Amino acid sequence: MADRPTDLRMRTGDLILILLVAMLGTGIVAVQSAGLSVANDLPMHDALTHRSLLLAGGAILAFIAGSWISPALLQRKWVAWALLALAAMLAIVVLVPGIGREVNGARRWLDVGPVGFQPSELAKWALVVFMAGACTWWARSLGRFRVLLLLSAIIGLLGALVLLEDLGTAVLMVAVAGAMLLAAGAKLWQLSLLAVPGLGIVAAGIAMEPYRMQRLHAFMDPFADPAGNGYHVVQSMAAIAGGGLGGRGLGNGIQKYGYLPEDTTDFIFAVICEEAGLGGALLVVALFGAVLITGWTILRNTNSPHHRLLCLGVLLTIGAQALMNLLVVTGLAPTKGIALPLISNGGTGWLMTAFALGWLKAIDTHTARLNQDPLLA
Repeated sequence: MADRPTDLRMRTGDLILILLVAMLGTGIVAVQSAGLSVANDLPMHDALTHRSLLLAGGAILAFIAGSWISPALLQRKWVAWALLALAAMLAIVVLVPGIGREVNGARRWLDVGPVGFQPSELAKWALVVFMAGACTWWARSLGRFRVLLLLSAIIGLLGALVLLEDLGTAVLMVAVAGAMLLAAGAKLWQLSLLAVPGLGIVAAGIAMEPYRMQRLHAFMDPFADPAGNGYHVVQSMAAIAGGGLGGRGLGNGIQKYGYLPEDTTDFIFAVICEEAGLGGALLVVALFGAVLITGWTILRNTNSPHHRLLCLGVLLTIGAQALMNLLVVTGLAPTKGIALPLISNGGTGWLMTAFALGWLKAIDTHTARLNQDPLLA
């Protein structure tokens, strides 16, 4: 009996994993370099057991777990509603003094044993799952104002809960959900009407927190108070300008030594620009571009409306968050405290984003089965 020929073609979903590893590797190097201090280098043992390296391994496992999930499971109503309810509950719990942990003036973390967890990360992805399902369940009713009003109320409620401590993530969530509604067939004029109270809530959220108003003023003119409200963005631009075309060299950045705040998290891109120059900046942008193009290919290959909306939600969330971070770091948007996905140092963000990317792999595998791909026969 003749041996069956082996097809060694790489599927699109496999490329997502390769890109994930590349982004995590870039993040590990950047975070470890940004975390160096004048009086302390990083011994090999510490480098191999560094938190970011362990989290990267966890993120790869999260991707694999996400890729094993059946896309049909994410379409089930009880799953979507349960995720949404859990996200809302945790968004409330984290605000309770003594339960939620406060860092830099924001109560965004819940401690689960030795691990810190950000409920806003769960809320962000739970809303994507819910919107992909809801827009499929009620596809023929999206033109009815009452259905759109109900969905907008759900989006607004979860967004408002997150906004209490995390304005950037709240804006991201609502914008992605609105884009998914438009893609599913909702009418633009109806969404525009419903967006008015949402904008009012955002304005109120900014006005009720003095530091958010200060960030807005700093965005308008960071050099009006370079040692105060404008300090973050001024130091970020100094790091980017200092890197020039070729960069100062890996580990040779200056701004990370006590000048640039949040150098391993929100402003990691500035450190990359200073040490790796324009080439490093283009590498980061190219990696995000490759993820979006690859994800878009998976979206185009599937004929399932639910799969397409879920892919769209994942891509919009990652792409919009990356864009928001890059705009902040380069001084083109007010400081929001939002991380660069899979690059900025983070635990919950890395794990949840990798898990969501695994859904793209699962959808690609499902599409291949439907097309009777010989690899999956």
